[in-house]
Amino acid sequence: MDEFVKEKNELLAQTVIKGLTSRNMKGFYAKDKDEARKIALSMIPEGSTISQGGCMSSLEIGLIDALNEGNYHFIDRSKMDSREALLAAYDSDIFLSSCNAMTNDGILVNIDGNANRVSCIANGPKKVIFIVGMNKICADLDSAIKRARNVAAPSNAMRFPINTPCKKAGKCFDCKQPDTICCQFLITRYSHHKDRINVILVNDSLGF
Repeated sequence: MDEFVKEKNELLAQTVIKGLTSRNMKGFYAKDKDEARKIALSMIPEGSTISQGGCMSSLEIGLIDALNEGNYHFIDRSKMDSREALLAAYDSDIFLSSCNAMTNDGILVNIDGNANRVSCIANGPKKVIFIVGMNKICADLDSAIKRARNVAAPSNAMRFPINTPCKKAGKCFDCKQPDTICCQFLITRYSHHKDRINVILVNDSLGF
């Protein structure tokens, strides 16, 4: 990443963090992936039960490897029945996620197919930790929703053996078919529960 872009991102991150604070959420800035992983681990006590949605960013910063190697109870959805994993996630101490897009004043936008991720963001787990690359920061809510639908969703669809128009053309068609992964939209603009939602802004390009 160009040094001038990194410098711009660092300044922008401070604006985003102020926006999060005004929304009763916490923001943290990480200069790189290693620092992001260290910040996340500092918020996760040993012995904690941790779950996540389909969060590629936590994998990219090495957080999942660190949790599997440490003294934590990490819920691996791939080794459990989907219903069992969903219920376990609701009762977890920590829920890891990224977001599909975020405004520069601290609003988080997420799209989900089965609602396992957005429902845990909204309620359930005691603490939510977002890992967010600066590539996901948008100017306003309208552009954040457009990014979620036209950048994040088509890229995410590529991961699954599904047949959606966005997977073929790379942009949203507002489809209504069994394979759609855009069933639930969650806009998080404020948290009633202080310190529950924590956002680590990483000066790198992460996820979709």
